[in-house]
Amino acid sequence: MAGFTIYKDNNVDYTAVSNYFIDEYMKDANDAQLKIYLYLLRMMNAQLATSVSDIADKFNHTEKDVTRALKYWEKAGLLTLDFDKNKNLAGIHIHDLNNAASGKEPASVPSSFVPVPSVQAALPAVEEAAAENTVSFSKPVYSAEQLREFKNRQNTSQLLFIAESYIGKPLTPSEMKTILYFTDVLHFSDDLIDYLLQYCVDRGKKDFKYIEKVAISWAEQGITTPKQAQKASSRYDKNVYAIRNELGKNSAPTPREAEYIMRWIREYGFSNDIIFEACERTVLATDKNRFEYAERILQSWHEQNVHHKSDICKIDELYQQRRKSTSSTAAARQYPNRFGQFAQNTYDFDALEKELLSN
Repeated sequence: MAGFTIYKDNNVDYTAVSNYFIDEYMKDANDAQLKIYLYLLRMMNAQLATSVSDIADKFNHTEKDVTRALKYWEKAGLLTLDFDKNKNLAGIHIHDLNNAASGKEPASVPSSFVPVPSVQAALPAVEEAAAENTVSFSKPVYSAEQLREFKNRQNTSQLLFIAESYIGKPLTPSEMKTILYFTDVLHFSDDLIDYLLQYCVDRGKKDFKYIEKVAISWAEQGITTPKQAQKASSRYDKNVYAIRNELGKNSAPTPREAEYIMRWIREYGFSNDIIFEACERTVLATDKNRFEYAERILQSWHEQNVHHKSDICKIDELYQQRRKSTSSTAAARQYPNRFGQFAQNTYDFDALEKELLSN
């Protein structure tokens, strides 16, 4: 029997995304990181070339944003960045997540991403310096073999059981690696990890991304025992209650309210006097949604680089100047000359006519 050829009417154009990526990595990534990783998959599957500048133009990001996202995915173990001797990005290897999901070593799949020489992006010196300053607490990319070795350690099974009891579900490989990070890099004892999990869960936080942030904060403060952590959390609670009182709140803080306050302190870096100033303005302005209102004030000050109360006074002065300028401009447009600078009357001539005829 003669052979035959099979033809397709059309070519299906799609990019496959691993379910393991969706389950384990997507929830922790921000919008830019997700866009860039998915775009890399698309370019690799289509065997098309691109560059840092091309990606930045496509998604309206800066090249620094793109580089930062690539470093994020490299740290997460999803890809490997290749640099030349001048620290310019020369290529990317995207790892096969099917192996990671099955517990095998991730295979390196070479992508088609090769930056154009004229737009090669070297890592910014500021980012390199920051990486050097935080190297003691940076989270390694653990392999499946390292995770198996950790699980086989003495007392590890008990530690993982305690963690699962607090979280209320079996731990994912990514969450187990986070606990490995607590022991190997942050050098937390089992008792301190136990207290850490209890502390976060009591505040309604079971997300390991949040737990990791608290752990790093404790490590930066030199906390090594549950007693030290309890003392630090006591200071934290006092700060939270003091700020809530400024907003007219006397009950126990909700997790959402505590999250707002810690953002103002840790992320924005504001001292209590600046936060109290925002709270005072909030109380004078509204009775509802005070935390959201104060957040808008403090976020605005953060974006305007406020560091001291004197900076707030300068912002207020500039606002008043712009307001006066806007009012003067509006008045000039409404009354272009001195003959028009009086209140304009409007008359209902039909009503006036009826009134005259009735008399």
